[in-house]
Amino acid sequence: MVSIITQNIDDLHERAGSRHVLHLHGEILKARSSVDRRMHYPLPRGGIELGDICDKGSQLRPDVVWFGEEVPHFGEACEIIADADLVLVVGTSLAVMPAASLLQHAPFGTHCVLVDPEAESLAPPGVTRLSQPAGRGCRRWCATGDARGGSGSRRHSWAEAGRA
Repeated sequence: MVSIITQNIDDLHERAGSRHVLHLHGEILKARSSVDRRMHYPLPRGGIELGDICDKGSQLRPDVVWFGEEVPHFGEACEIIADADLVLVVGTSLAVMPAASLLQHAPFGTHCVLVDPEAESLAPPGVTRLSQPAGRGCRRWCATGDARGGSGSRRHSWAEAGRA
């Protein structure tokens, strides 16, 4: 199974047909309660207005992580990475925490690849570096046969941040 962990808040992965997408920083096309982050709602037509409330009576807000807030799906992302036999990280500066630390959750021996124009300076030790833009680097990675992915008994994770 391929799992995608993204810092993006849009639905482009889903619109492209991806099924197992974890949005670390939430989803802009959804609303949530301002007092209970487990309460999610479809985004009201026209956006959220003052007075749009959840079932508990609190104001709705966008289902995204704002600066300084906890990343609620980080634990789930760590579990996905810990269960992966291949981790492909695409288009990230590895500077935004806690997402930048996800590679540290890959088990010893897991094949990890970073595709980014600055991969040589960004990738931690033991990570395969492809210093190219996302599109060109991913095509090169697939063409070289490195896209094999191990035994098939575990997950393949694709973490990305949206830079092309």
